[in-house]
Amino acid sequence: MTEVQSPRPRQETDRIFKPIKPLMSSTEAYYESSRCLFCYDAPCTLACPTSIDIPLFIRQINTGNLTGAARTIYHSNYLGNTCGKVCPTEVLCEGACVFNKMNIHPIGIGRLQNFATNQAIIDRQEFFNIQAPNGRSVAVIGAGPSGVACSCRLREEGYRVDIYEARNNPSGLALHGVAPYKITNEEALMEVEFLRAQFGFRIFYNRRIESPEEFRKLESSYDAVFLGIGLGHSAEIRIKGEDKRNCIGATEFIEQIRTKRFAMPVARKVIVLGGGNTAMDAASESARAGAEDVIIAYRRSQKEMKAYQFEFDLARVTGVTGIFNVAPVEITGEENVSGVKFIRTETVNGKFRSIPGSEFSIDCDLVIKATGQLKQTTMLSGIAGLQTDETGRIIIDPATGQTTNPKYFAGGDAVNGGAEVVNAVADGKTAGTGIHGYLSNLS
Repeated sequence: MTEVQSPRPRQETDRIFKPIKPLMSSTEAYYESSRCLFCYDAPCTLACPTSIDIPLFIRQINTGNLTGAARTIYHSNYLGNTCGKVCPTEVLCEGACVFNKMNIHPIGIGRLQNFATNQAIIDRQEFFNIQAPNGRSVAVIGAGPSGVACSCRLREEGYRVDIYEARNNPSGLALHGVAPYKITNEEALMEVEFLRAQFGFRIFYNRRIESPEEFRKLESSYDAVFLGIGLGHSAEIRIKGEDKRNCIGATEFIEQIRTKRFAMPVARKVIVLGGGNTAMDAASESARAGAEDVIIAYRRSQKEMKAYQFEFDLARVTGVTGIFNVAPVEITGEENVSGVKFIRTETVNGKFRSIPGSEFSIDCDLVIKATGQLKQTTMLSGIAGLQTDETGRIIIDPATGQTTNPKYFAGGDAVNGGAEVVNAVADGKTAGTGIHGYLSNLS
């Protein structure tokens, strides 16, 4: 019998999922911005995938020009507020800060970015001049970060843009797949609405596009199509017992936490399989939601984990523990999960192998699989002339985002296999510029 605890009251879950990067006060922002050295050829800007002029917007905050700071951010990154919250700033802009070399805490760039953009959203400030309609239209599939960024860039040039979103809300993983202590649903939705009101793109919800007939209809109705479809469901690990109740993919689990956490029963003992950032989020959320024992199990060593060290540290602060060099061989139980059987592993001469006779089991009530997501190859096979690589990622021209079918452009996780929100924004903006160049040359 699976052991679960009753859901926690909303007041308590709000407390345990409180932001790890709370909004700065004006006084905090002033003093933090005063620390910046305003470096020439700033390494923080070079580390930002969207190339925000970070020293400039920090100086603008410091001199009281909050509107100018928000304008600087949004002209480089359409999702400046979201990225300030969910970006791994510790390894991007803040990780590149020169203060790190002096053993001084880096500038809080992400929180300063949120300070400026949050006020702009509240005040509904407008920063862009939208060109007159040019008579052309583009369909965007997916209202995630890459799709929204592509739409903004195209609207600047006067294109009519319609976004087709399979879910009933925008923002992709920023809304459905990021830990709630990084960004709330309200914050993610508020920024997309801020952009929609300013740029004027349309979003059609609950409109999944996946059949060859639907793609052909879009091709005949629009001058170009952008694919911002992201990734699919969590991949199977193909071991015995994977079909038992209370065995769930990490992205599906995080979505449940984000959408149902006030009514969701909490397992007492959780095992998370995987060693990436998603595994860290799932483990940390389980512990915060009330699980008494949460274990991250990874088949290689701790040093070989793909997760950022700060993400693992964040999980450990919540009480999560890790076991390494173990691979799952079976999920045990009858109808419900009762545990996981593992075998110990080692790396010999660079090759990964299991150690015969080293099997052992750990009891649990919930197994979370953070072992990657499927590519949407079935959907993509319905587009004539569109090619993917051997892993199922869409092949594009990185300078323009154009696929092997000239009418289609793509960006985000469907292209890079799963990166950060800020990378998806950069891809969408590049593709928007690429679409504009492609259609302009057809005139």
